Amino acid sequence: MNPYIYLRALKHVEHTVFCVQDGQKTYFDSQFNRVVAYSSGQQVKRSILQSLTDELNVQMAPITFNYNITAKKELENKEPWSPCDPDYVDQLIGGWMRAGDGPTKKRRSPLSISAMRPLHPLLAGVDKENLTFDRSDRPDNHPVKVRMAGSDKLLTEEEIEEFLQTNERTLPRRNWIPDNARTSGLFVYDLAIDLRTLFCVSTNQHEPEISKEMIESLKSKGWKESRNVFGECLVLPKEEREKVIPALAKAIINWRITSNQARTFSLMETLAIAISDNANTLAGAIRAKLVDDGEKPKAKPIVDESAGADLFITLPCANYIVTETESADALKKAEEKLINLMSTFDYENQL
Repeated sequence: MNPYIYLRALKHVEHTVFCVQDGQKTYFDSQFNRVVAYSSGQQVKRSILQSLTDELNVQMAPITFNYNITAKKELENKEPWSPCDPDYVDQLIGGWMRAGDGPTKKRRSPLSISAMRPLHPLLAGVDKENLTFDRSDRPDNHPVKVRMAGSDKLLTEEEIEEFLQTNERTLPRRNWIPDNARTSGLFVYDLAIDLRTLFCVSTNQHEPEISKEMIESLKSKGWKESRNVFGECLVLPKEEREKVIPALAKAIINWRITSNQARTFSLMETLAIAISDNANTLAGAIRAKLVDDGEKPKAKPIVDESAGADLFITLPCANYIVTETESADALKKAEEKLINLMSTFDYENQL
């Protein structure tokens, strides 16, 4: 049995932003000379893990943030510490890295996740707009404070009025927020699941994932000793796997980017999902075709059930792609497919 599950999903994004700290992330497509938006694989992974813990109603693992106080009495950021504890489901699925506290412990996530990017550069775009934070309709309810540059002293109301009259200025209760990027279009992301390590934690102490103390702790909680192609390992008990697998399948299919909702919410509805044990079939199942109409190139989105992957097409897909096989339960069937593939793998007897 192929130990990998590959998934590609197509989403529709409408006038929204994926990231909020520095605005929308973009990159330049050199073939089509366009700036296009993307959401990093790390953000997609974080969203999946958040959906997973929400579905199981458990907390994410506690991360310790470390600081040093320098000789100048300033705070210096140091490496955060992960608990390196696979009893936390976000650690088990998301992996960890802990350095600077004894031997470095590292677990590679069994999920490999691409950035969410346009299905084709011509099928997505980036727009900019100027926003306002406006309270000018009720000025009496929103005070204005004025300070001279370099001073903490507030000007009195009389001083403010004198300044405004002398300089023929006004103080509106309005702030402009320029150049806010928004993106729309058809976006795709790819995901691979390595079943060999999905519920298995290595006990190798030459390049440790966990400490010796953690090994004994997991054994006492029913983790099974086994072996895979990477060496000796511990396997999550079957009854625990049966709890995680449905929640993980649901999270992979139904995750949402939640960090942007205060800015511009988009459903980011899923249009189609392709699942296969052959990564090459995904590229054919959900793709775009370049069309030259004589003036400028155009791209046509395509979902193809004959490409070799199991394809699940939702009702909204018909808004953007000509299809006759869309269904209301497509996402549920995709979940069931993932559950079946993850449940039938023999985690305890891999060799």
